Amino acid sequence: MREVGTIGAEQVQLDACPHLTFAFEILGKRWSALILDLLASRPARFSEIVRAVPGLSDKMLTERLAELTENGLVARRSDNGSASYHLTVSGRELAPALDAIRKWAIGRTTKACLD
Repeated sequence: MREVGTIGAEQVQLDACPHLTFAFEILGKRWSALILDLLASRPARFSEIVRAVPGLSDKMLTERLAELTENGLVARRSDNGSASYHLTVSGRELAPALDAIRKWAIGRTTKACLD
């Protein structure tokens, strides 16, 4: 988004930060941040993630996990025929940001999610 503002007699053009644009192309998709937050707690199987997020369909979880894996935030591990998903180092680096968003939201919602 580009806007032009005025500071004194000088016009300043505003440009969206390309780094945040990149981040929110991934994190701004519905369910992505919730999936990352769940996996920050511990690795989980597909069925566990679906059950933990009301309204998240199998199809949408499949799509989001593929995107998060493609972007290097989540990895899939297979052990004895059972697959689980976990955060990569890059995915774990987002945990403090997710915690900050949670703290912000707690002050603005009637139902806290930190139990």
